[in-house]
Order: sequence, then C-alpha cells, then structure tokens
Amino acid sequence: MSTEHDLLVRGADAVLPGRGRTPCDLAIRDGRIAAILAPGAPAAAAATLNARGLVVLPGALDVHLHLGHGRDIARPRVPADAAQESAAAAVGGITCFIPYLMTSDPFAQVLPEVIGVTEAGSRIDFGYHPIISTEAQLAEVEACAQEHGAPTFKIFMNNRGGEGARLGLPDIDDGFLLRLCEAAARAGGMVCPHPETIELAWVTRERAKAADPDGTGGLATWNASRPPFVEADAVQRAGFIARTAGAPLYVVHTSSAEALAAGLRQREAGARLFLETCPHYLSHDVGWPGGDTAKINPPLREAADREALWAGILSGAVDTVATDHVHRGLDAKAGGIWAASPGCPGLETLLPVLLTEGYHARGLDLARVVDLVSTRPAQIMGLSHRKGAIAPGLDADLALVDLDAEWTLGRDDVRSSAGYSLYEGWRFRGRVLHTMVRGRMVLRDRALQDDAVGTGRYVPRRLRNLR
Repeated sequence: MSTEHDLLVRGADAVLPGRGRTPCDLAIRDGRIAAILAPGAPAAAAATLNARGLVVLPGALDVHLHLGHGRDIARPRVPADAAQESAAAAVGGITCFIPYLMTSDPFAQVLPEVIGVTEAGSRIDFGYHPIISTEAQLAEVEACAQEHGAPTFKIFMNNRGGEGARLGLPDIDDGFLLRLCEAAARAGGMVCPHPETIELAWVTRERAKAADPDGTGGLATWNASRPPFVEADAVQRAGFIARTAGAPLYVVHTSSAEALAAGLRQREAGARLFLETCPHYLSHDVGWPGGDTAKINPPLREAADREALWAGILSGAVDTVATDHVHRGLDAKAGGIWAASPGCPGLETLLPVLLTEGYHARGLDLARVVDLVSTRPAQIMGLSHRKGAIAPGLDADLALVDLDAEWTLGRDDVRSSAGYSLYEGWRFRGRVLHTMVRGRMVLRDRALQDDAVGTGRYVPRRLRNLR
C-alpha cells in the first residue's frame, strides 16, 4: 500500500480559520498541510503523532526581534548565532521570525551574506527587516522590496543629535522619514518606526536625572525620563507623515495608553496603521521588583497602561504581539538605570505569556491569540501565502500546546544566549510541547532536535492588500 502522507497528527483540537477550536486530525505532506480530516478518519502516512489532549496552534510569527552576535544586536555573524536564538524561538512555539538588520553599509552586499549565515544555523524560517539610515540605503528600498523580498523598513525616529551613535547609525530627521515613506509607497513596502521624539526626551531625561541622579528610582525613573507622551507624539507624527505619503505604517512596541490612542486617532483619520505591543508591556510595569534588568525602550509603564493595552487586545485595536527580543546578557545591565543597556529577551515566553495572562486570566479567546501572533503578523508582513494559519496548502508550521500544564520558568529553561528572563520564577499555565516547521519537528516532547539546526529557510515576502 502506498503512503499518502508523510505525517498524521491525530487526536488533538486545532484552532482553524473561521472555526476556532475544532477536533480534527491533520495530514502533512511535503512540508505543508495536505488535509484537515475528521477525527479518526482513515488515512495512510509514514508516521503518526499522537496529540491527544493537546491543542494545535499555527506556529507563532515573531516579527520584531534583534538577532546578532555577542553583545552586538546588528546581525548574526556565524551560524551558531542563529542556531541559539532560533532554539529559544522553537521552545516558545515560534516557527518563523523577522529580525531587524542593522548596518550602515549598502544592503546589496550585506543582505545575501546575512541570509546565508542565518540559513546555515537557524532551526526556523525567517525574513529580515532592513533598518534604513543612510542615503545609499534609501536608494535601495525598491531593490530590497522587489528583488530581495524584504519590503518592511525600520527607522529609528530618535536617531538625532548623536543618539544613533550607540547603534553605529547616523542621524536622520523627519524629512528622511518622509522620503522613506514615499519610497516605500512606490515599492509596495511599509515603514516600521521606532517612535520616540528625542528632543522631548532630552528635556524629560535631564529633569529625571536632576530629580534622581543616582537612578535609585529604577524603572519609575526610567519611565519618567521617556514618558508616554514622548512615544505618543512620535506615533501621531509618523502616522500623519505616512498617511500623507500614502505608505502603510507598522508601529512597533506600543507601550502606553497615550501611544495606543495616538495610533488609533491616525487610523481613524485614514492611515493604514498597524499597532504592535510586546509581552513585557502586558505583564510588567514600573513596580516590578527586578529593577534595572527590565530597562527597555520604550520603558515599562504604569499598571494602568498595561491594562489599556490588554483592553486594546480584547477590542481588536492592537494588531499583533511580538517580542522585541534582545539577547544581551545580564552583564549589560550593570551600572544602574542610567548606564544599563536597554532591551530584554522574550522568545521562550511569547505564547506562555498570552496563554497565561490572556487566555486563562482574562478570557482571551484562543482564536484571538492565534490572530495576534500568527494570522495578523502573516497578513501584515507578507507571509500569509505560506504561514499564519492551519489550512490546506500552507506550511505545516505548528505549535502543539498543553493548555493546562502549570510550570515555573527557571534560568535553566532559557535557551537564548541572554541567559536570563524577566519571567524567572513566574508560574505559567500553558506550555508548548512540540514545535514543527514545514512538517519537521524542531522541538519534540520539550526537547530540541539537533538535526533541525540549519533547516530554517529565508522566506521572501510581498505585501498584499494590507488592511
């Protein structure tokens, strides 16, 4: 008897488009979903995975992270960089990610090299967002979008007055942002601004330093140094400029009620504007006792901001949740709040946070969880032709979850080279047991599969009918 399929996933519930949680079996062939079958339906396959008691989600897409080498978060330099961080992703049920590529060199020479290094190490599929900061890079926008399949472009709006030097980038201004939006609109691309108005932050930072020169106020002081209106002002400015230029805008790491409201005002005015937030803004605030370890840009905010973001998730106002993962270690947090490096890791905990704090604690529907981390990221970032849902013809990227598994995150659970997590000691409910990329197990029974190293592939993207 000939084998019809490569793998059958039997006995689970799957979260399906338009149907929600549905008992079914999944047939996989040649790396893709071949069929969605009634439970126990006759079918032949080379292998069967007994998933009874589990829920199958489409693999999560983390469309905002930084992948680098050591303390440098600009780009991976060796395959092991991609292997380690993609291991953390697989543990968290992430099957595809899109890091930011940070360089002042032309992308024509850098992008192919970085794709090759990443493919040699990554366990999961990936794309790249070029960070645009020079005139030469601005001239490459069309080529990045059309030839390299990288149509989403980050810009650090705060890189003025020498602020970009920390990242090795030159200064830009609003005129540069306008020209980037115009170039993206012509090329079928999208702009992803880091929204902070640094001229305002210079004032608020000096006031915060005068009030707390030793930084003993920790996270509250950091929040005071870059308060929510600094973020909100940049969101509304970027939204207006992008709307004028005819470009879609993807606002990263929305951290505050004010920034969320500013984005919604621009959306109501006609901007094609998408809003992302991050797990740490949904779980932590300035009162977290871990202090300087949670220094992030934008800062952690007040508890009221956290609840406003949850309200935006529940209402549908927030489009996506992504990690803004930074893999620098704890040594980068030394020297107090003023000296500590911003950023935190988060790949291992993306789905656990949403399942624990969203599904279990706030009644967030599983279909909405899938929307936030799979379907909408795929639609917005040009991956829906391959990823983001469990449907015939799409890649068999799956996260198999025990929704009721209770567990505590320890430092030994961290696979990222960061070596720590803001969630150490947290009690989670909901755990990823298996992760599959294009029908291949990268995590099985919580164990990483060594033969998955180097099997991740670059996925060219094209933005389609953004809405």
